Amino acid sequence: MVVVGVVVLAFYLSLSALSAFAVVTLWRLRPDPVTAAVVGVAVAVVLGYLSFRFGTVRLLSQLDARDMSPAESPSVHRLRDRLAERMDLDPPTLKLARFSAPNAMALDPMGRDVVVLDATLFRLLDADEFEALLAHELAHLERKDGLVQSLVASVLQTVVGVGYLFVSPVTFLTTGVALGSAWMRGRPGSWHETLAGRIRLRLDEFVGLFGFGLTVFVRSQSRKREFAADARAAEVTGKPMALASALRKLERAARPGFGLSPLWVYGEVEVEDPVSDLLSTHPSTDERVERLAAMADESMTRIEVR
Repeated sequence: MVVVGVVVLAFYLSLSALSAFAVVTLWRLRPDPVTAAVVGVAVAVVLGYLSFRFGTVRLLSQLDARDMSPAESPSVHRLRDRLAERMDLDPPTLKLARFSAPNAMALDPMGRDVVVLDATLFRLLDADEFEALLAHELAHLERKDGLVQSLVASVLQTVVGVGYLFVSPVTFLTTGVALGSAWMRGRPGSWHETLAGRIRLRLDEFVGLFGFGLTVFVRSQSRKREFAADARAAEVTGKPMALASALRKLERAARPGFGLSPLWVYGEVEVEDPVSDLLSTHPSTDERVERLAAMADESMTRIEVR
């Protein structure tokens, strides 16, 4: 055990020395802060863009969706064209798929925007509800929500990576001392009880808390974009309560009693858990419906005043 402890300690000390050398070298070669920040953000944006593009293409290929031809669904294509004209968009390609639960998805792969519709939507929603839901998806395409979210996430991940690089010498050092001393004492599992082990755990907690905070920020921006897409759909169609009704139907359809799997669904299944709310990419259906109802009330008030 002493031999193993020495080997472990030497290994982690070597990693600590190498990472420290890398950090010192990068620090010495660093450009001015503005240039470094610009270069870092540019690299993160390029990587985020490539990840988004290739990821979207891969997702679309996995959905096993087929094109909806105008001859097959002329009314849906007329609706798409009318909404796209109002929003000054090129009409996206419509595709039909079968999800585990009723869903609609706006994608932005290479070449042209796509809206994938679950076949169940056509028997679940009435005409006004379907129009509002389609307008919501077009609003995501109009605002490039998927791309923006990917770029923000990429930049924040780069920040986390750079931060972790600078603390890696200490992380490797404390890990080696904790594990090595624990092996030398004949109690490998007690590494976390050592002083170095406690320092390492605190570092993990700090990095985890920092990463959690950034995740919460990204998810909060995603929820804001959902609210904005709801508002845009209500503005374009003039039927905020039709979208509210569609959201309610999708929420009910996601429950087991409906006969479909309650996996991810447009608007997500709500969970009474503050942490889940913080990490959710979509706001709760109740919150979205309340905002849409307020829009409807405001619209009615303006009509009455006129």
